[in-house]
Amino acid sequence: MPLSKHRLRKFRFDRPQQIAAVLLLAFLAQCLWVIERKTLSDSDYQYARCGREMWEKPSPLAGYFTTCGNIHDGTLAFRAAGLPLTLERIFAGQASTTSTWEMRHEVSHISLLLRLPFVFAALMLGGCLWWVTRRLYGNTGGYIALALYCFSPPIIAAATYPNNEIWAAFGLFAAVYTAIGVSHAMQGPRKKWRPRIVLLTVILGFTAAAHISAFVIALLFTVGFMAYVAEGKRAYLPTLLILWVVGAMLILFASYAFRPDAFGYVFRSEAAKIGFSLEPSEAFFSSLPNAGLTLASAGALGLYLAMRRSRYFGNTAPLIVTVLLMLLVTTGVPSTPSLWVVPFLLAFVGGIFADVLETRYRKWFLWITGGLVLAQAALCVAGLPLLVR
Repeated sequence: MPLSKHRLRKFRFDRPQQIAAVLLLAFLAQCLWVIERKTLSDSDYQYARCGREMWEKPSPLAGYFTTCGNIHDGTLAFRAAGLPLTLERIFAGQASTTSTWEMRHEVSHISLLLRLPFVFAALMLGGCLWWVTRRLYGNTGGYIALALYCFSPPIIAAATYPNNEIWAAFGLFAAVYTAIGVSHAMQGPRKKWRPRIVLLTVILGFTAAAHISAFVIALLFTVGFMAYVAEGKRAYLPTLLILWVVGAMLILFASYAFRPDAFGYVFRSEAAKIGFSLEPSEAFFSSLPNAGLTLASAGALGLYLAMRRSRYFGNTAPLIVTVLLMLLVTTGVPSTPSLWVVPFLLAFVGGIFADVLETRYRKWFLWITGGLVLAQAALCVAGLPLLVR
């Protein structure tokens, strides 16, 4: 009992957590505004229909790839889109034969139910970004990263329609920083390793269920950063790598209802095929609604190169991931690595800006940072109607 009380006392909801909650509420409000005005598309209904079939009629799973043309890689988005509707049908006492098209006449909030899991994924990613950046860079770095995230048009867009990209972004970011956390934990007692290792296995499994390419990239960064950070413990890496691959494949297999034919599709579809291109990054940084993010990124990169004190692992790690993801394109199955890169980019910006705000230039740089955040917020809010189309 004393231990439980101690654990309860460790949870705090002080000023930093309150500010983060307000920013996430602002993000949620923008998502709900877009969802309320966004009509359901054929693609939305297809995600819902296929997702419901996966939960309610798992036997013909292998046939989904002929009946649901949008399934190219990963079932996570389909299951996420279908689960709230399946639960709604069960609680409402509707027959399993009720189609999603018919449900729209019976469930007034079907648009919200269908898209809510993706809003939830974006909120979790924002919370993860806040937790990581606050621990690495203090409250200031956490505020900057989260504020820019909550007014990021690509994230809001991905949170308001069924897709695998927002889940892949969340899984990739969580996997990289959990791996770094495991590396640090390996310097301590073994009892602290195991929960983190299990958690990383689960994260990698869900990332694979979203997009195989994201899983491969996450695994490469996991091994790379752990080989660098886990000094003296690198001999464990081969065993851990086998554990993570096998565990992730089991979770991926489960997402296909343990059907070998359906599970094999993800490998037959060349889903992990990756190439290189500058076009996605050019489109991202040249977009007017992203102008605040572009200026912040350019400023952070310039400061990183100019300030020796900023060139340490906590800032360099997200920069490495950002640069590589900005160059990647998935040539086997379409995806948007330019979305996956956003939390890493903002972690880098938050870390660099937090460093500058600890120098003698703090006062005037605080005004510049505030102006950038406000400008990005204004551009994002003004561009919300574009996301409805």
